[in-house]
Amino acid sequence: MTKNWFITGTSSGIGRILTEQLLASGNKVFATLRQTEQLLELKERYPKQLYVGYLELTDTESIYNAVAAALAEMGRIDVAVSNAGLGVFGAVEELDDHVISKQIEVNLLGSIRLIKALIPVMRRQPEGGHIIQVSSEGGQIAYPGFSLYHASKWGIEGFIESTAQDVRPFNIRFTIAEPGPTGTNFGSSLLIAPALDVYQNTPVNDLRKFIDEGFGELDNVYDVAQAIIDCAVHAQPPFRLPIGKVAIQHVQDGLQKRLDAVRSAIQ
Repeated sequence: MTKNWFITGTSSGIGRILTEQLLASGNKVFATLRQTEQLLELKERYPKQLYVGYLELTDTESIYNAVAAALAEMGRIDVAVSNAGLGVFGAVEELDDHVISKQIEVNLLGSIRLIKALIPVMRRQPEGGHIIQVSSEGGQIAYPGFSLYHASKWGIEGFIESTAQDVRPFNIRFTIAEPGPTGTNFGSSLLIAPALDVYQNTPVNDLRKFIDEGFGELDNVYDVAQAIIDCAVHAQPPFRLPIGKVAIQHVQDGLQKRLDAVRSAIQ
């Protein structure tokens, strides 16, 4: 059964592959991005299935305009994927205020604004709708040097934990997708703060070197996209979806450590 999808961050990575796979299987996609010309070739291949719209997560008006355009073009939005985002790396005192604000503005506030715009659309649909937030294993665990990135991911996951309860009576379902390190351009697009000498012999610098080496083992981006597609088929989709063996293991280990810490504190 084909569906109407609304996807952000479709210029590359998970969003782009997800769009291509959905179109190949007959779905309609309203794909959003900042540079719409990047999807011209794909639009030529799927002129009756692909709709392309401009969206900038830091611009509330562009979010509402994109959602309205998708509804006008497709008639309904069955599944929406909030995928656009960015990563910032550095110990907190290495980060300037502009970078801190940008991380929270895009990953957290931008995703909140998008979900806020989607809810009334899906609430008015008799069949409701399904919102998939692409988070990461970093929404459940934390690495040194990624404090602001984790703040944005833990923040959006907490927001969805609450919002999902608010809208459950309207048949609006949520899934938080949590992929691990994936073969996208995430590493090359990271905003990396200049290093302070005082952090030379710390875990922050160790991870800085790891990033320079390419993040180690990476999951296949096509597999990640397919896992997102597969979860949308279910009438009762999973609320949380760790994707890939690395993420599954890391999330389980992280949750166990937190549980152990709680138990230790209350004994």
